[in-house]
Amino acid sequence: MSPTRILFGLLLAIGLSLASAQNLVAIPPLTGHVVDQAMMLQPQQRAALEDMLKHYEARSGAQIAVLLVPATAPETIEQYSIRVADSWKLGRNNVDDGVILLVAKDNPKTLRRLRIEAGRGVQGSLTDLQSKRILQDVIAPYFQRNDFNGGLVAGTTAIMSLLDKEHLPAPSENNGSSAGPTQATGVDLLSLLPFLLFVIVVLAGVLTRGRRGRNVLGQGDWGRTAGVILGSAIASGTFGGSSRGGGFSGGGGGFDGGGASGDW
Repeated sequence: MSPTRILFGLLLAIGLSLASAQNLVAIPPLTGHVVDQAMMLQPQQRAALEDMLKHYEARSGAQIAVLLVPATAPETIEQYSIRVADSWKLGRNNVDDGVILLVAKDNPKTLRRLRIEAGRGVQGSLTDLQSKRILQDVIAPYFQRNDFNGGLVAGTTAIMSLLDKEHLPAPSENNGSSAGPTQATGVDLLSLLPFLLFVIVVLAGVLTRGRRGRNVLGQGDWGRTAGVILGSAIASGTFGGSSRGGGFSGGGGGFDGGGASGDW
């Protein structure tokens, strides 16, 4: 098999993988402690909850975020939640005291609609069982009455009460959302993928240059393919952009799937 066909096959396989990934619900930017994409809260309710979580972070150092999305399909709420955790990296580095309260308002019950994702450092008190109880016994009764704000306030208050039992390290002076981004600046391999594809395309064009006979793609086609790859990546924010915004960011905390899911 010619090098051109091998490169083209590799390019096609990676392109199909990217297309499959693009069908997943995007991870929203971490713009604050409360990200409401499902419009479940009134502006004043969102602001009050944001203020409560912001002050809790300043007092304890732990980061709690509430994410409200319409749906997570085709993923389950657990699959989507761990992607959010990997992207946002809530909690302090090496303390891992981040928590995500995720609501997928329009999910079918088979995919679940409530999720608490607990960082590694808080699972001693915010156990899977305690997380389940918060979802089912604290939040769900409010949601069944369409009192979403009441459920979120009660649920986050219960989470904070349990985190206070962890005896976490005291927050540093520059801890909190006003400190600006604190995440590690390591290389994001996914963000480099479109660039690597571009290099493959260019190399393939060089290899085919001057070869006799009909190629799989002409040189003009190779150029157009490279442009499409880079253009799509830039448009989707995979390359040359950031998934985080605003003045709030995670601190590099880690998650391992601890927590619980529920419904109402």
